[in-house]
Amino acid sequence: MKIESRPLSSAEDGSTRNLIARSILENGPSSASTLAQRLSITPSGVRRHLDRLVADGILSARQPYAGLSRGRGRPSKLFLISEQGHENFKHSYDDLALAALRFMSAEVNENLVHSFAKSRAEDIERKAAPILAESTDKNEALAQFFTEIGYASTIQPRALGDELCQHHCPIAHVATAFPQLCETETEAISHLLGTHVQRLATIAHGDGVCTTFIPTLQTKTNKRKVLA
Repeated sequence: MKIESRPLSSAEDGSTRNLIARSILENGPSSASTLAQRLSITPSGVRRHLDRLVADGILSARQPYAGLSRGRGRPSKLFLISEQGHENFKHSYDDLALAALRFMSAEVNENLVHSFAKSRAEDIERKAAPILAESTDKNEALAQFFTEIGYASTIQPRALGDELCQHHCPIAHVATAFPQLCETETEAISHLLGTHVQRLATIAHGDGVCTTFIPTLQTKTNKRKVLA
């Protein structure tokens, strides 16, 4: 395994920091040791870059939740993408979209904004449905679909179902002002999977990850190993 050991140039420093930030974006909150193993960088090297990313406001740090902390000693600090960090990654909608929706809401009516959000959700359904129809694991297929359209999504197995974790939201700055986008997207997920789902968190609301709980269906045949 190749380990970063030599001093890096300024350009390489920036590239490595971007690699670390993107790894956290795509995989969720991570400890320094996990990042070092994932990216084949020395733990001391990772910590140096993490300190800089926190100082620059790209990352924030927190202690792991009590239920996830095991063993003796101080639990490893977790690093996650901050609001500023999310802003640094390209959004698929720009300020023009936000201005347009505000105009629609103020000059026409709120129903038009909802109609737009519903139309966008229906477009997601239309594009994702054929992909899910060909897959034996619809949850994983949906996560892959969302990743391909900019959401950096993963599936996390839980005791009573799965969590769809979207580590990046390309419309977060628009959805903050217009939560209808999140609401109709949740409805699209429910329609695609054929079951009620529940939003637990959203980046637009200030959470680190958009999280949607998908309960296990009675007819589900593909069994997953549940996280302890």
